[in-house]
Amino acid sequence: MKTYHSDNIRNIVVAGHAGRGKTTLCEAMLYVAGAIKRLGKVTDGTTVMDFDAEEKKRGSSLQSAVASFECNKVKVNLIDTPGLFDFAGGLIEAVRAAGCMLIVTDAEKAKYDVGAEKAFAAAESRNLSKFFVINKTDAENANFGNLFEELHAIHGNKLCPVVVPYIENNKIKHLVNFAQNKAYDYKDGKAVEVDMPTGEKLEAMREMFNESVATASDELMEKYFAGEPFTEEDALEGLLTGVAEGSIYPVYACSGATLQGVDLLLNGIVNLAPSATAKAGEIATDASGNEVELPCDVNGPLAAICFKTIADPFVGKLSYVKVVSGKITADTPCYCARTTNTERVGKIAYPHGGKQEDATEITAGDIAVITKLSGIKTGDTITDAKNPLTLEGLDLPTPCTIMATKTTKKGDEDKIAQGLIKLMEEDPTISFYTNPETKEQVLAGIGEQHIDAVIAKLKTKFGVEVKLEPPKIAYRETIKKKVEAQGRYKKQSGGHGQYGDVWIRFEPCETPGLEFAEEVFGGAVPKNFFPAVEKGLEAAIEKGVLAGYPMVGLKATLYDGSYHPVDSSEMAFKTAASLAYKEGMPKANPTLLEPIQTLTAEVPDDNMGDIMGDITKRRGRVLGMEQIAGKKGMQQLVAEVPEAELFDFSTVLRSVTKGRGSFGVEFARYEEVPESVATKIIEESQAEAE
Repeated sequence: MKTYHSDNIRNIVVAGHAGRGKTTLCEAMLYVAGAIKRLGKVTDGTTVMDFDAEEKKRGSSLQSAVASFECNKVKVNLIDTPGLFDFAGGLIEAVRAAGCMLIVTDAEKAKYDVGAEKAFAAAESRNLSKFFVINKTDAENANFGNLFEELHAIHGNKLCPVVVPYIENNKIKHLVNFAQNKAYDYKDGKAVEVDMPTGEKLEAMREMFNESVATASDELMEKYFAGEPFTEEDALEGLLTGVAEGSIYPVYACSGATLQGVDLLLNGIVNLAPSATAKAGEIATDASGNEVELPCDVNGPLAAICFKTIADPFVGKLSYVKVVSGKITADTPCYCARTTNTERVGKIAYPHGGKQEDATEITAGDIAVITKLSGIKTGDTITDAKNPLTLEGLDLPTPCTIMATKTTKKGDEDKIAQGLIKLMEEDPTISFYTNPETKEQVLAGIGEQHIDAVIAKLKTKFGVEVKLEPPKIAYRETIKKKVEAQGRYKKQSGGHGQYGDVWIRFEPCETPGLEFAEEVFGGAVPKNFFPAVEKGLEAAIEKGVLAGYPMVGLKATLYDGSYHPVDSSEMAFKTAASLAYKEGMPKANPTLLEPIQTLTAEVPDDNMGDIMGDITKRRGRVLGMEQIAGKKGMQQLVAEVPEAELFDFSTVLRSVTKGRGSFGVEFARYEEVPESVATKIIEESQAEAE
């Protein structure tokens, strides 16, 4: 593919709810534009965009995918995104690289669903232009009118019907393009122009179209009020201005599966979607912390964002790059401001789903893949070491669903870690670490489906099988009562023996771990053995007496004891201290503590009661709630919930709120476990120890 000027580049993200036909629509656009010779199907695993083995197996997109094509001398970089909420990172990646979004809805479902809402919000966050695509318009139970009315109720007069169906006897007879003032029939995916139909509903739609176009300028408004019909040039001018300003959301009816209206949508993208030049003006930060506005200019300073990474076990690392300013060639040194390292370009290619087409350069406004940039991560800026600039990164969701990974084959722990580290490069919404207390390898993702897909990729790409279990909770133990205890250690086995004798007062305190003090008088225990006593206690508190969890909030005061001038040693006093600990703890009213998390959730008003009830069932306490500014109908709920009770909260929240809810957690403190719950934890711990 040749190099294009930024005026002739359109970066388009395709987004919406799962199952609305986004990938099929992308395939149709590629086919109609002549970029592919055969129309693939999601169900057959033959589409360009769903190229990953796991996507083919599941019949659903799990990551963002990019394919480029030319239409009317304009290059279109099409970015397909997953509709499943567990893979929201793919949408965030795509939005960072795009200038316009196609929000795909479904005439058969006839609902403005949660996925479309989230897509719209993501587009708003980056100030993208927006098209609404009503797909599956020709389905048997399709209801274009109901869906359009619902969209119009939400977005008002910004919604502009450009291509709509003309329906007779509950079936589509034609597609009408108000921008061209033409109507079409489709036979085997090919458009045939027909006479313009008439009808009350059609004229109402035309009036809405004319009103939207008229708002673009005073001249068009005067023409509208004078009753003069708009020419095709007038319509194009009004739509182009409105789309660029964000005052018009064009609506296109089509069917990706049968190709109806796909050619009209392509013409709309080419003629109305903003070019890379029009979407210029990103703000970068220079080395001094000053803000710099960047034009989309091939001769400007180098600034490119790595918006996506793929860890290919055969090819190596693939970095998907959008050049904001300047250009990258095979000879360009790629400097990363985050690492302060410079890397050499491996190979440059234009992506076509899972395949690449070799390229010589990436110019301002364009998207391409660079291989073997080992130090570049998703969200990094590629720039020039002599004039380093940093672009805004990606605001990715925080993983909140946590599972412990267990190897099915002994000795594979390192392979699991290596594979997941590579997958973390590919998907920054994954978190993987080893819990230092429980010694478990912990995997965190956005949801259960997300984690399941990661484990499947681990097996497919790296040949490692794992099973998942709920992670262990890092409980603590403490005491509630002051006690005194003696620890006396005496051993004689020929020659020098071992002797250490201590009296220690144990009591609760606010110290996170152990607070050691001494009140020894008259040299009952020599000072040189005080450190040994403290070390003995520090080792002892690693295991509590109830369930073997670390002891916290313990003050230990050495106040008496005895020693032998020959047989006493540091080891003897360390052992004596541990014996005093074991003697005193059971008498000090030991209790179990559990970690409490502060949960902050975004919840729709209608679901607040159900979520509060669920939190109460989890032994949680609601601290407060308030309306979220800029998010109508959404409230922020803050609660404190035991970590052990949050295992499946993400699944429940998503189910109750139909995907609208989200949450994050942060450690707050440790609290005493209720006796009924503590008994079960202690029994399980003892059974595991046995």
